[in-house]
Amino acid sequence: MAEQPYQLVIGNKNWSSWSLRPWLAMRRVGIPFEEINVQLRQSDTKAEILKYSPSGHVPLLIDGAFKVWDSLAILEYLADAHPEKGLWPSDRKARALARCAAAEMHSGFMPLRRTCSMEILASNPMEDVPEDVGADVRRIVALWKECRSRHGNGGPFLFGSFTAADAMYAPVASRFRTYLPDLDGFGDDGTASAYVAEVLSMPEIAEWIEGARSQVAAAP
Repeated sequence: MAEQPYQLVIGNKNWSSWSLRPWLAMRRVGIPFEEINVQLRQSDTKAEILKYSPSGHVPLLIDGAFKVWDSLAILEYLADAHPEKGLWPSDRKARALARCAAAEMHSGFMPLRRTCSMEILASNPMEDVPEDVGADVRRIVALWKECRSRHGNGGPFLFGSFTAADAMYAPVASRFRTYLPDLDGFGDDGTASAYVAEVLSMPEIAEWIEGARSQVAAAP
């Protein structure tokens, strides 16, 4: 009997940065799944999500009777289940750095996340950047440079080939394009700008953006 495919419960593609992370990883490395969409910012959103997710949040990965309800936990679960997909670097030190970078995104950068929420279809360049947001941007730029300089040979992503770390930072690339398209004033030597361009040129991101456009056009 064939295995039941994964199901991935996600929110609106224009806004749901946490949904983008596992969705992108699964699309990129070729892990099949059924996509289940829940409309956010509606009066019945919470009730709809609770039909699937015990936490009341998206994304949620459903693997038969088993559920994983956190973006980073989903990536770890998939990496364990599909080691051949290379969701983490094979080198031990690169893998540790990739996990540090992913965890820092998962738990940090609150000023950036609060002030510059993901709106992947928008273009709203900021004229005045709050200091706490600027500090987050400088840290991300420095972190991307470290990952690329240490382990970026062999490909355009943070660790050369695509990994879970890139999935974690893809919504940041979107935020930078929307709000901070010029990173020159944040310590960028061109590495961060090139990385943003690379992430946003991925065919999987184009697919996500097209989905966002379709959802916006269909909204009442």
